[in-house]
Amino acid sequence: MGGTARGRLRVYLGAAPGVGKTFAMLSEARRGRERGKDVVVGFVETYGRAHTARLLEGLEILPRKTMAYRGATFTELDPDAVIARAPTVALIDELAHTNVPGSRNSKRWQDVEEILDAGIDVISTVNIQHLESLNDVVEQITGVRQRETVPDEVVRRADQIELVDMAPEALRRRMAHGNVYAPEKLDAALANYFRVGNLTALRELALLWVAGKVDEQLDRYRTEHAIHGTWETRERVVVALTGGPEGDTLVRRAARIAARTKGSDLLAVHVTRADGLASGGDPAHLARQRTLVEDLGGTYHQVIGDDVPRTLLEFARGVNATQLVLGASKRGRLAQIVSRGVGVTTTALSGTIDVHMVTHEATRKGRDRARSRAALTRTRRAYGWGLTLLGMPLLTAALRPLHLSLPNEILLFLLLVVGVALVGGMWPALAAAVLGFGLLNWFFTPPLHTLTIAEPENVLALVIFVLVAVMVSTVVDLAARRSREAARSRADAEVLATLAGHVLRGEAALPSLLARMRETFGLTSVTLLERTDNAQTGPIPERISHTRRDDGWRIVSTSGGPPATSPGTADIDIMIDERLALAAHGRLLDASDRRVLEAFAAEAAVALRQQRLREAAERARPLAEADKMRTALLAAVSHDLRTPLASAMAAIESLRVSEITWSEEDRAELLATADESLIKLNRLISNLLDMSRLQAGALGVTLQPVAIEDILPRALDDLAPVPGLIKSDIPADLPEILADAALLERILVNLMANAARYTPEGEHVLVTASRLGENVEIRIIDRGPGIPQEAHERVFMPFQRLGDRDNHTGVGLGLALSRGLTEAMGGTLVLEDTPGGGLTMAVSLRRAA
Repeated sequence: MGGTARGRLRVYLGAAPGVGKTFAMLSEARRGRERGKDVVVGFVETYGRAHTARLLEGLEILPRKTMAYRGATFTELDPDAVIARAPTVALIDELAHTNVPGSRNSKRWQDVEEILDAGIDVISTVNIQHLESLNDVVEQITGVRQRETVPDEVVRRADQIELVDMAPEALRRRMAHGNVYAPEKLDAALANYFRVGNLTALRELALLWVAGKVDEQLDRYRTEHAIHGTWETRERVVVALTGGPEGDTLVRRAARIAARTKGSDLLAVHVTRADGLASGGDPAHLARQRTLVEDLGGTYHQVIGDDVPRTLLEFARGVNATQLVLGASKRGRLAQIVSRGVGVTTTALSGTIDVHMVTHEATRKGRDRARSRAALTRTRRAYGWGLTLLGMPLLTAALRPLHLSLPNEILLFLLLVVGVALVGGMWPALAAAVLGFGLLNWFFTPPLHTLTIAEPENVLALVIFVLVAVMVSTVVDLAARRSREAARSRADAEVLATLAGHVLRGEAALPSLLARMRETFGLTSVTLLERTDNAQTGPIPERISHTRRDDGWRIVSTSGGPPATSPGTADIDIMIDERLALAAHGRLLDASDRRVLEAFAAEAAVALRQQRLREAAERARPLAEADKMRTALLAAVSHDLRTPLASAMAAIESLRVSEITWSEEDRAELLATADESLIKLNRLISNLLDMSRLQAGALGVTLQPVAIEDILPRALDDLAPVPGLIKSDIPADLPEILADAALLERILVNLMANAARYTPEGEHVLVTASRLGENVEIRIIDRGPGIPQEAHERVFMPFQRLGDRDNHTGVGLGLALSRGLTEAMGGTLVLEDTPGGGLTMAVSLRRAA
């Protein structure tokens, strides 16, 4: 089938079960059949819904594949049957379904991929909670973790995705009419998963996910059709950052613009030169502004380009931006006359993109003067001036006796000017050119010893000499400046890369940052300070006077020798924001080193923020777990405890009716029902109380030598199983174990009850015990359907039934409580597969001396 075109996938996406995905799929199938399409049903699950079942009438239904697993029979989609039938369209429900172990593919979406590869179109369904990327979010919203998921990419690759939407209130009404779940499950569903808040949140997730898919399709369409103009389908605000202090103002203004329209996007972009030099951005400012953008819900981007206006507009058009926010020019009036500048050029080229020019405090302050610092060191400049003042007279004295032609003399002077430029830079070279012009005119250009030049060609030669000298000096100085910037950038990059390497290798972020700052810049101590509540507020000067008081600051973290207690007492102080400052003792730093240190300081603030977020998350985790447990407990109490209580009340009320004369057999049956229900209720409440005490660490445990053959009969009496359902095989010479008799009895009751619940008719539960080294192992063996290997640990989670359809047999605490009680006695409880099918619960406790 190498030449067969791949089939098309159409997915009906729903926010929750019951919104009508399968109904919509079947309706589309019937319409397709009426249009002459060859449509078959590969796998559709109706769940007893009459309206859905009626739509299946008249459609060709392919046979399912029957598989046996752990003594039970299951039916699954048969992809080979679908491919052999080769219809035009196949209907396959529940894309995220997990196949029975032993199937060729573990997931149904993998079966669908095979069918699509065979050239067959597929229509399928999936709920938003089954998408892999949203699994954790859905669990936080609903408290239920979905075990069956499908990778987002599988659904995104679909040729068509159709959202099946329904308002939460409408879905609940539909459920109340019995169109989704059976009546006995309705109350629990409406009170738990299908609450209005849950359904509203799931619906918003579905709408946002589909909106993202639509954005991808729109971007792909615009790219395929070479559409570069802006389509205002949703507001996207781009703010351009230069790396200056005004960036904070621009980001906040752009965020306010974006906030005017719900669902708009905020994007920040910084343009870096293609050669990586002289980007003009302060790393500290950019790091702080990136954090600010992300805090406001935006994204930060960095692009490369020499033409800043065109690069900005290319980025804005690439993301389909509708508005662009720029800072007003910081250049002087003369510079604006010579060149229009980034803002004016961008506005002229923006087309349909709205450009906002935002004024700020730095508008008229001009550019950073640090850029104009000399490209060469002071020593090299001194050598250049010395070579000019000494070299020119010496060259003149050496050439006078030789009587060379003027062009040769000009070339030798030009050679000396180039040498001066290489040694001392532009200004000594310009001085050498002017001095050389005068010496050539006075000593070597007829008439000699006058400033008059007789021949016009000599005038031209001297003028060309000066122009060439100026151009060469400028080029040499620019090359030296670029060389120094490249060396500085490389050194800064190596420092930042080393810093990142230490953090990535797992070192604590904040202490590592401070330690690397101290080592890199040769400082004696580096301290991160934070304002206390009684400190003064408002902006602080860049350099704080040493006479400023030292109170109002506290040390967050420090590295090295005695820390600075306030910015004013340090040799170096950097204000990171209104509340954080970096203070260091040691040598003073030049401007370039200080810029890198400011970048380190900004990263230190980010590291502190992340550290505090982690600490807050750690503090919140127990509260979240407690809230999750409380929610599950309330659900259990509202449903599971109500069933035995209702049964007992019904039996007692029946006995109290005086109008009816009950026979002895009827009375005995009613009393037995009440007794059984109250016993079950008592067991459930005991489990809940024990679990609460266990989690609170308030469960009293008294370990003493106990014989298993004494505990097991009492556990069987409490359990009251069907005669012959549970059998025991305890060796007579089995040693005693160290255990709490009451807790061990509770463990055995829970484990045997769980095993009996899943034991098929005609089988029995076997309880055995054996000595294993210093321990004694008790094994409860059943022949039930078992559970998958990957779910062995999940069964020990509180309120976990792994999808059991019987919601009237307990709150799902038995196994969790049994493991907790076992571990409280110093033992272990593990789950194993029973050879031939079933589960084995193995309780291991220490042997008594």
